[in-house]
Amino acid sequence: MSATLELAAELIRRPSITPEDAGCQALLCERLADLGFEIEPLPCGEVTNCWARRGDARPLFCFAGHTDVVPTGPLEQWTSDPFDPVVRAGRLYGRGACDMKGSLAAMITATEGFLAEHPDPAGSIAFLITSDEEGLARDGTLKVVERLESRGEKIDYCLVGEPSSDQRLGDMIKNGRRGSISGQLIVHGKQGHVAYPQRAKNPLHACAPALAELVNQVWDQGNACFPPTSLQVVNLNMGTGADNVIPGRLEAQFNLRFSTELDADDIKRRVATILDRGGFDYDLDWRLSGNPFLTPEGVLVDATRAAIAEITGIEPQLSTAGGTSDGRFIAPTGAQVLELGPVNATIHQIDECVDVQDLTRLSRIYGRILDKLLVRG
Repeated sequence: MSATLELAAELIRRPSITPEDAGCQALLCERLADLGFEIEPLPCGEVTNCWARRGDARPLFCFAGHTDVVPTGPLEQWTSDPFDPVVRAGRLYGRGACDMKGSLAAMITATEGFLAEHPDPAGSIAFLITSDEEGLARDGTLKVVERLESRGEKIDYCLVGEPSSDQRLGDMIKNGRRGSISGQLIVHGKQGHVAYPQRAKNPLHACAPALAELVNQVWDQGNACFPPTSLQVVNLNMGTGADNVIPGRLEAQFNLRFSTELDADDIKRRVATILDRGGFDYDLDWRLSGNPFLTPEGVLVDATRAAIAEITGIEPQLSTAGGTSDGRFIAPTGAQVLELGPVNATIHQIDECVDVQDLTRLSRIYGRILDKLLVRG
């Protein structure tokens, strides 16, 4: 059993359903302390966070990842216990195998191997680890970054271990993500009998044209790095449970994934204009999960591409597709941020798994990136 596989299995055995860490960070930090890292626990509420750093020099290279995992779903549908790691047909099965305990294990073993060969690197290495990525993401990486910013500690290069690969390990690097903003809309009508609609006000009838306009709105055309902004209605609730009552209230939730062609204030203004034009009574609350970010081609992209090519023989594609990640909290500090991890085919699914050989290759890729960025001369 390879060192990376063994560590990944040890992490999977810890049932760290968000925001629980279940001892994962203690295990990782023990390994890092043995390498000379200074360990700084930064808990916040129910969330376990850790900042570990070795060295004081610039550039500062940071591995970022999360120990929390999503719930298992129905246990009876798993082929094996999701927290009892099993290797079958060359794949490691267990919750978090791909997202993202396998990446964390590869980061640790890559760092161990790098420092064994280069004990005095030309820069510093850090780990930013949280147990709040799969949850609300309010008390995790965001809080650690705020702490770093408050004391002027700057990350130069950051590699997030999210499962970015599509068909083969390393075929895709995420060099940015779309922004995400959600709206909670409440439309106020007047309840009444369906036989006397003149005495009531149906909130759906009142707001349906505005909702249709929001859905059909062309927000932007996107650009070379991002697809066009899109809006999806994700929840719609009204009714009293009776078929003869016009409800007096409608609740709708919608989300926009937006490109760098827009910002959150643009979206809020345009949505308000459409709703106000409808002439109905409403309340609207917003939650911004993160703004879009993009790391252009440069030092980190070049080093990562070269490392992938050397280990896998393929040329990776840059992409900003998919959901959000904790990179959205790190990029605004000025860091170059990329996401690189295993093939994402089984993330959040029953029987989540990762190719065992890919874990070893991923560790080698991470190690080569360190070589290219932090080896003197």
